[in-house]
Amino acid sequence: MSTADAASPGSLADKIDALFRIVRRPNREQFSHEEVARACREATGESFSATYLWQLRTGRRDNPTKRHLEALAQFFDVPVAYFFDDDQGAAIARELELLGALRDAGVRSVALRAVNLSPEGVNTISDMIDVLARREGAGGARNDG
Repeated sequence: MSTADAASPGSLADKIDALFRIVRRPNREQFSHEEVARACREATGESFSATYLWQLRTGRRDNPTKRHLEALAQFFDVPVAYFFDDDQGAAIARELELLGALRDAGVRSVALRAVNLSPEGVNTISDMIDVLARREGAGGARNDG
């Protein structure tokens, strides 16, 4: 369930939080509210504080201006439709989750090696991943008999 939630954030707060969790600095640390707010202030010329951003991220405020959302989209390098269109937002969220997963060197290595496989080979690998994910999702319990 959490994967589906992360892949299709619904509320504005969920969408903003997903951006903070997934889009990171090159050193893999999250951006601070202050640095994002500062960039948004510079982009819009409007008031945009770290506290206001925190309120948006946590759902305590949920009615930002269009310019604020455009500035957030610009900072995190996502289309502004991420905030306005539920279908596009869900698709963008899935892409962000994939990019987040690819930060992991092991996942990236598997993905790069799969590039040269046939579609059938990719489907086989995908099926194997699904089986392993189900097995691990079941708490690792095995019936070794």
